[in-house]
Amino acid sequence: MSIEILMPALSPTMTEGKLAKWLKKEGDAVAAGDLLAEIETDKATMEFEAVEEGVLGKITVPEGAEGVAVNTPIAYLLEEGEDAASIQVTAPPEAEAALETTQSPTNTGSAPPTDGSRIFASPLAKRLAKEAGLELSLVTGSGPHGRIVKKDIEAAIGAGPQARPSATSAQPPKVSNAQVPAELPGQGAFTEIPHSSVRKIIAERLTTSARDIPHFFLTVDCEVDQLLSLRKDLNGRSPEGEGAYKLSINDFIIRAVALAMRKVPDINASWTDYAMRIYSEIDVSIAVATADGLITPIIRKADQKGLAEVSIEMKELALRARDNKLMPEEFQGGGFTISNLGMYRIKDFCAIINPPQSCILAVGAGEQRPIVKDGALAVATVMSCTLSVDHRAIDGALGSEFLQAFKAMIEDPLTMLL
Repeated sequence: MSIEILMPALSPTMTEGKLAKWLKKEGDAVAAGDLLAEIETDKATMEFEAVEEGVLGKITVPEGAEGVAVNTPIAYLLEEGEDAASIQVTAPPEAEAALETTQSPTNTGSAPPTDGSRIFASPLAKRLAKEAGLELSLVTGSGPHGRIVKKDIEAAIGAGPQARPSATSAQPPKVSNAQVPAELPGQGAFTEIPHSSVRKIIAERLTTSARDIPHFFLTVDCEVDQLLSLRKDLNGRSPEGEGAYKLSINDFIIRAVALAMRKVPDINASWTDYAMRIYSEIDVSIAVATADGLITPIIRKADQKGLAEVSIEMKELALRARDNKLMPEEFQGGGFTISNLGMYRIKDFCAIINPPQSCILAVGAGEQRPIVKDGALAVATVMSCTLSVDHRAIDGALGSEFLQAFKAMIEDPLTMLL
């Protein structure tokens, strides 16, 4: 009996995914542990391994299919002696859009019949037309043998009201999330880039965070001249070859945050509807920009690692994050996030909390500023850091206590080495 291969849940928050690429084709032998496909999850693009052996008998979800629900059959594996012809399956609705773009029959471009006979349209096209209030008989199909497909409906929507029924007979059109917005009068030329699954989930999570979490913000200015001097000295002591390191300002910030969290453990918390969750381990997430958006790889047990170890691990995580090669355990979880825009010369900013965490530290650029020291005007390199806090879990006094501990270590960095 053939074995269903299901869309896997590759992260706790994943409910659907995109089948980015098949690594096997129909008829290929498959062994347990073989890479079958690349799946774009709500966090990253990940490789999917086979857990059974056999022959890949039929692929039901093609490359490029988006919105494929977890546990949907995406292919069938044949056991010994089975024939692919015996498999009778229908591609799931989620794959319809991808199927339309991957079909290769000759495009006749002929219009569907308008004399009352059957109109040929894909299920997705029918649904979009119904939601938009479009009359299918007035839409020209560009699919095989004049079949109406998704892009024809989108084109009709963008073209204006000519494909819609008259005002006397039409119901008010429904707005669909899949509907392409009409062009505004006077709007210039533009290019639309479809959202990736990662970008969609980032938008959803940040919207939820900004809407539902009561943020407040605390800012401190840290003098970093001693830190810069120590960094230069330590980098000059780096060995050649194996074990070499090059410390960044961000490595010191990660170390200072971790030690400040150890000193103020109640900051390492998450709000839940039934209890406050205090984490026993100090795991620090760092925001890394990728082509698809931000991802937050984690330095686990950051308070137990020295500067060189933090630096080497962070560089490896950032590289694999940009290549979409992180494993789920490398970016899921964490009790605190750091977002550093100092390299872009941003003076200061307020970051949006990364739920279910309660804090994110926004780090600006170190720049020379006038300060008053011992009653006299002086110049120092100052870095502004703003802590965004979930007021449900952490009060102002606790957030301030954490920032004071952080500032003390940044301004006297030798204390991080003790």
